[in-house]
Amino acid sequence: MRLGWMAGLALALGVGAVDVQAQGARPGPNDYTKDETWLCRPGRSGDACDVDLRATVIRPNGAYALEPFTRDPNAGIDCFYVYPTASADTTPNSDMVPGPEEIGTVARQVARFGSVCRIFAPVYRQITIPALRAATAGNPMATDRELAYGDVRDAWRDYLRRDNGGRGVVLIGHSQGAGVLKRLIQEEIDGKPDQARIVSALLIGTNVLVPAGRDVGGDFKSMPLCRSNGQTGCVMSYVSFRAATPPPANSRFGRTTQAGMQVACTNPARLGGGKAVMDSVFGATSMHPTALPPKPWVNPMRPIETRYVKVPGLISGECLSDAAGTRLGVSVNADPADPRTDEITGDHMANGQIQPDWGLHSLDMPVAMGDLIARVRDQARAWRTRRGERG
Repeated sequence: MRLGWMAGLALALGVGAVDVQAQGARPGPNDYTKDETWLCRPGRSGDACDVDLRATVIRPNGAYALEPFTRDPNAGIDCFYVYPTASADTTPNSDMVPGPEEIGTVARQVARFGSVCRIFAPVYRQITIPALRAATAGNPMATDRELAYGDVRDAWRDYLRRDNGGRGVVLIGHSQGAGVLKRLIQEEIDGKPDQARIVSALLIGTNVLVPAGRDVGGDFKSMPLCRSNGQTGCVMSYVSFRAATPPPANSRFGRTTQAGMQVACTNPARLGGGKAVMDSVFGATSMHPTALPPKPWVNPMRPIETRYVKVPGLISGECLSDAAGTRLGVSVNADPADPRTDEITGDHMANGQIQPDWGLHSLDMPVAMGDLIARVRDQARAWRTRRGERG
């Protein structure tokens, strides 16, 4: 299953796997005015974003502290989120009934943004894990990318029609979801009137191309990369690798063969560049379904009652660019003298082996979760101030 998930992401991202267009009649469009077509919508209780997000903060001396989490039901901006490859449905494209895989992914990746925005997360008929496993095995199913993209486009249009009301909106996606949003920006937003609504776009774990040494051009003709905390209408994007393990020649991420282009990297902990400590939020007992579970957080290990863990000062990140590609280099600020862990897991595994070409793809969002939320908070404030709004 792990091998299939990784290969599946390659197919979903269009980087090195076979894509077979669906045969026969395409299913009809979804009705996104129906409540059940959304994993998260504002004001609902018990949906995928309404989960316990408290975190255990583990200090360098090994002490625990409980960090509460508070949603802002009156947030002044919105977040529109598209989740990555997650569905375990056995069909080539998923159905519209979200399983625990989609629900769990939403909780890990976007629910915390509820402290700064109203969250809209549509269900969409994405390419599934089993379909992608089949492609890797040389027996591809008839997957339909257009079905997946059409769902997200229709959900976006429904959101604009029924819910936006002139509010600023942040686009958030990871992996397959980020790839779909990249196309949505290209076809529906970039250079068009709706671009004025965009506070920022967080396209994480996918290759966004820009001309080498520049912040605009390439995949987007008018949306630049974010380089300062108060900048709005811009794109944050990176792919993460351990700083000491750059992307290998066969890497799916961080490298491009397009002449004059490079993969974008914006470090949300320091948009202006340079190395910075990251505000990471990890799973206490599970880093990601494709990754090894975390090492004991402290020695001796003590029970952790929350789903999430924060380890202040332990992780640093820096955008690195060289012959191996461009990526967010992640390092652990280990201190053997203290009781806290000196290692993090999160590398992709297949058949018990680390897959260097995937880097820390499964940790793209957790490794910078607090920083991403902080930057969205900064951007929301700047966007609303420029419009003469309060807050």
